[in-house]
Amino acid sequence: MLRSLYSGISGLRAHQTMLDVTGNNIANVNTTGFKSSSAQFQDTLSQLTQGAAAPQPDAGGSNPAQVGLGVRVAGISTNFGQGSSQSTGRGTDLMISGEGFFVTAKGTQQFYTRAGNFQLDAAGRLTAPDGGILQGWSAANGALNVGGLTGPITLSPNTTAPAVATTTAALGGNLPSDVAVGTSLERQVKVFDGNGAERALTLTFSRTNTGWSVAGADANGATGSGNLTFANGALTSGGSLTVGGITVDLGAVTGFAQMSTLTVTGHNGAEAGKLESFTLAADGSLVGAFSNGSTQVLARVALARFTNAEGLEKAGGSSYVATANSGAAQLGVPGDAGLGSLSSGSLEMSNVDLSQEFTNLIVAQRGFQANARIITTSDEVLQELSNLKR
Repeated sequence: MLRSLYSGISGLRAHQTMLDVTGNNIANVNTTGFKSSSAQFQDTLSQLTQGAAAPQPDAGGSNPAQVGLGVRVAGISTNFGQGSSQSTGRGTDLMISGEGFFVTAKGTQQFYTRAGNFQLDAAGRLTAPDGGILQGWSAANGALNVGGLTGPITLSPNTTAPAVATTTAALGGNLPSDVAVGTSLERQVKVFDGNGAERALTLTFSRTNTGWSVAGADANGATGSGNLTFANGALTSGGSLTVGGITVDLGAVTGFAQMSTLTVTGHNGAEAGKLESFTLAADGSLVGAFSNGSTQVLARVALARFTNAEGLEKAGGSSYVATANSGAAQLGVPGDAGLGSLSSGSLEMSNVDLSQEFTNLIVAQRGFQANARIITTSDEVLQELSNLKR
């Protein structure tokens, strides 16, 4: 049989594979985090019909004569170039700007993906559409063990921020110096104990011949007192007061005439709070906002990188698994070299270039047609050979 017949068949097979790869790219033009692929061809072994000859004193050398035996698919490579950003406004949609991969888990199997369209399940875990659970480091008692074993990132609505006992308070403003001796002003500060129980700390300021006296009393019966003196409106002594373990800072109080603006400017401490919302920082930290006004880092997203990302094996669901040629996953946090940063409320779209893919369709179609012509031409030659004997 003619060698060209089999060369044509190999060309049909190779270009059919190119069509399959291109069609898959176009089909996934709107798939979140999809990375396009391309088929790579190479020739097969060639049949040697005449070997090379070295030059002789009376004759020149000759080159080898070889007849090619067709084409084959050398490999299918994946383009991991960055896809465009699509804003969604959903806090659980995450996008990587860089070369890292999200880590998800199903049972004991770990997967890696660029698709960040996560959602909360009934257990409060961030999960991918295929059920993979996003992995990272969760906070324990407010502390993160980044670099330890990863686990599911859970954002339970029952998460609470512990109560914080009040230890400091501050007042500012002006105490009028031109009021009659014996005039009093009262201010109350809302304070909390270690269990989050609220109580009032009452501060009473009384005008004296030398300035103002201050007496403090809270609902637990603790008391404290002190004296404030001023020179040209500036506080000269009595800048603080301690009542029941709470230090009241009075250093910002002034004593000018005809103005009474004394106010509570701040205090620490808070009651226990429940989780109301969360935001994602560029370093992968999930920061929870609680009803008591406090914020806490609840977890941190883990990212993975590979020595040879093209060695990853596609596992469906826009996910990959590690192989012997990809190297082991190297875990880190957003911001580490080679991993990139995170943003919430956006998704990375497919990096398929439609103009290039349609061009590849034309090339593959014409290549397929040309190889089909090789087969039909070879068949006509065989037909002519058959007709030699009549």
